[in-house]
Amino acid sequence: QVHLVESGGGLVQAGGSLRLSCAASGSSVTIVTINALSWYRQAPGQQRELVAGITSGGELDYADSVKGRFTISRDNAKNTVYLQMSSLKPTDTAVYICNAELNLVGARSRTRRTYWGQGTQVTVSS
Repeated sequence: QVHLVESGGGLVQAGGSLRLSCAASGSSVTIVTINALSWYRQAPGQQRELVAGITSGGELDYADSVKGRFTISRDNAKNTVYLQMSSLKPTDTAVYICNAELNLVGARSRTRRTYWGQGTQVTVSS
């Protein structure tokens, strides 16, 4: 059983900050580690858009709309990727969803698969 769980969303005033977390976990028979991970967001009536991404080598990528305000980072020991969001704007309001490429190691197999989290709501009030 593999789990990918986001947390940290909420309601914040414009100009405020939030830190989102996306944590991956496995089971007693499957060891799970994060290879690469991206944060997406989807506002009502709009297409899902890429916000930020981080590779296994630590390469970072940001959407132009969040550059200088959002920071993506990873803690491999905790199997968690964070999205620090600062100077939030009402236009940042959306459901934020993580998409992770996970390394899965079992007793007899090793594979890599992509999973989506369930999403966490971020609402920025003006």
